[in-house]
Amino acid sequence: MKEDDLLAKWLNDDLSEKELAEFEASPDFEKYHKIKNYTAHLEVDDLDENAMLSNILQQKKTAPKVIPLYKKRLFRVAAIFVLALGITFVMKNFVPQSQTANFGEKTTFSLPDNSEVVLNSGSEINYKKWNWNTNRRLELKGEAYFRVSKGRRFEVQTPLGKVSVLGTQFNVKARKNRFDVTCYEGRVKVNYASTQIILTRGQSVTFENGKQFNTDIKSSKPAWIDNQICFNKENIKSILDELQRQYDITIELNADDTTSLFTGKLPTKDLDMALQIISTTYHLKAKKVSKNKIIFDEK
Repeated sequence: MKEDDLLAKWLNDDLSEKELAEFEASPDFEKYHKIKNYTAHLEVDDLDENAMLSNILQQKKTAPKVIPLYKKRLFRVAAIFVLALGITFVMKNFVPQSQTANFGEKTTFSLPDNSEVVLNSGSEINYKKWNWNTNRRLELKGEAYFRVSKGRRFEVQTPLGKVSVLGTQFNVKARKNRFDVTCYEGRVKVNYASTQIILTRGQSVTFENGKQFNTDIKSSKPAWIDNQICFNKENIKSILDELQRQYDITIELNADDTTSLFTGKLPTKDLDMALQIISTTYHLKAKKVSKNKIIFDEK
């Protein structure tokens, strides 16, 4: 006989002598015996079934709240919409913003304080919208022209140096190891390595290979804004690098003289004219080997 059956008969005192002996020999008998002795002292009131039924019937019945399926769907869509708005807000305000100008392009955009920026070809700017009005700071790789709205200090950080202004128009160019800053209106403070210099309207400074060159200008804006590249004592490699950015082409130079310096302007919308000026200046011959590749050879 199963132990459960023996236990039930034992509780009802229905075991035979043989069954009782078998049950008392089981390993759990001592535990069952203690439980039986304990429960024997417990008293339970008689169950008044009629009173219990009456109490249940008198209780106020509450209809179960049923939410229609279409409302559940609306709640789900609303939750997703709110989440999407939150993500969009964070992306627009807390995640760093980036503006780029690819080779052969220029990009114009406004900052949160309506300061205007024009990016030259092959350039990039990164900044944060959050708390912009109290922390007007951005990072520049390449060249850009700024028309800054008046307000708190405005800073442009480049890999080569930093420019700080209050409200002005200026141009910053940081290419390889050359750093150029030109002030067209107001005042700018330029930091390069351990050097700090203040520029006012019509002044320009260039830092290259540890040397500083100061220049006076008469123009009211950078030449590249009007589709011209202005060079001031730059070697042919720097000139060809800029042409590659402006025209989105590849240029190969086969020449021994790469140290002669060039001062002048080249067009950014007329490649043939630009190639002709370089060929004449450096005694080279330009050859178009494909739509996007030029080779300069010595004559």
